[in-house]
Amino acid sequence: MSKVALVTGAARGIGLATAKKFLSEGWQVVMLDIDGETQVQARDALGAADNTLAVECDVSDPDQVAAAVEASLAKFGRIDALVNNAGIAVFKPVVDTSFEEWSRVLAVNLNGPFICSQACIPTMRANGGGSIVNITSISGTRASMLRVAYGTSKAALMHLTKQQAAELGNYGIRVNAVSPGPVDTAMAKEVHTPDIRADYHDAIPLNRYGTEEELAEAVFFLSSDKASYINGHTLNVDGGFAATGIGLPSVRNT
Repeated sequence: MSKVALVTGAARGIGLATAKKFLSEGWQVVMLDIDGETQVQARDALGAADNTLAVECDVSDPDQVAAAVEASLAKFGRIDALVNNAGIAVFKPVVDTSFEEWSRVLAVNLNGPFICSQACIPTMRANGGGSIVNITSISGTRASMLRVAYGTSKAALMHLTKQQAAELGNYGIRVNAVSPGPVDTAMAKEVHTPDIRADYHDAIPLNRYGTEEELAEAVFFLSSDKASYINGHTLNVDGGFAATGIGLPSVRNT
């Protein structure tokens, strides 16, 4: 029987690349996204109707998540891996970020993984185990401008990962996180100006942005049996960005 992965925020970007990776490895995939129309188009483009299910879902709504998990089990009968990828960002100074914006970012980025995990745990436990991978961010490790809500939500998600791992390991459910650095997603291309991109290149030892496919490889590894003794870990996939201090382009250029 094929294993089943549920991927949130799967209509585009890292989520879609992750769905493609699971499919290429013989898994069946449930795709959740609040943008139902775009997600259906993405699902159709995969050309794997028998092995995919697209469900429009706001991950911050427990009722919608419960219905999505029910639909997943009705089609595939099991969930072996959950990838909590859905996330949003508000790029504003601290003093200009409204409480509503703050609350919405935390609702999606932190409440969402909590809600989705709670919904998937019973079926994973009944099947003898599973894997949860939370997509955090380097912004949860290193503070930066204009990310008060986003960075805080991702820092909290890293700790949620540890809390989940400490308890769920008793059921054979491993919980880890993947922490992307700058990645060439549609959002990054929209908000990162040429100056910002140049600054990131100077700060990243590999001197480039990551790709969505590179993130998907890391997510799949942590979800697979090859990572069977990895639990409670946050894996930076960032070209070395988190490992370094202040960039010194003048030294590099020499």
